[in-house]
Amino acid sequence: MTDEQQIRTLIESWAAAVHAGELTTVLADHSPDLVMFDVPPPYDGVRGMDAYAETWPGFFEWQKSGASFELVSLDVTAGAEVAFAFALLRCGTPDEFEVKPDVRLRLTIGLKKLNGRWTITHEHHSFPHDDQPTPVVAAEIGSVLDRWGTDTAAGDLDALMEPIADEVVSYEIDGNYTGKTAVREVCAAGLASSPNSISFRVPDPTVVSAGNLAVAWSIDHVTADGTETTSRATRVFRQSGSTWQLIHQHLSYPAS
Repeated sequence: MTDEQQIRTLIESWAAAVHAGELTTVLADHSPDLVMFDVPPPYDGVRGMDAYAETWPGFFEWQKSGASFELVSLDVTAGAEVAFAFALLRCGTPDEFEVKPDVRLRLTIGLKKLNGRWTITHEHHSFPHDDQPTPVVAAEIGSVLDRWGTDTAAGDLDALMEPIADEVVSYEIDGNYTGKTAVREVCAAGLASSPNSISFRVPDPTVVSAGNLAVAWSIDHVTADGTETTSRATRVFRQSGSTWQLIHQHLSYPAS
């Protein structure tokens, strides 16, 4: 085999061993002074074979939840004594891929030819940092709340329900409701409670976010038949693809 083919076979065997949880094969063909930059800390890298070996048992346990570790692409460049490869892998659980189907683990490997055999001296694993800045998320959540105002005024129940997750749990003023069907019935009753258009406004929501979750809290203003009421609201949203869906809300009045 050419050097490139030897390295490709080495890395493919390593990836298959990782997925199978075969520690001996995972550790094979690695230099004793290996340095790995991994997804979790330490930030200055994992150094040496003992430290490298200690990173894998926990990962193998996580894989037992149904997670995958599969090469998607692999490119190899080899010189006479030094080589490097870069790859993309599907690394995640089914639930994670449902939310972010295109996420990939990025891998760069450095190799040396030692005693006539290609040996891994460096690994760098990472995921792209795709957290959106909070102001961007706040604007997107604000758009959802504004849309609810527009749809409430129009009495459009179907549109109101679009940003609501099937498994939503809602602590409403008059009770607790689980599931989109139950929340739909609450919204339908609210729209039917007034013969006139109802106004729903959230003037100044506060939003914090991390990853695919965002929390918003606010004072809601609802006007029906000329009477305005305000209530306290905490809402949790989960990003699914390019949209945000409500998975939990808690509404209340202060105790008198």
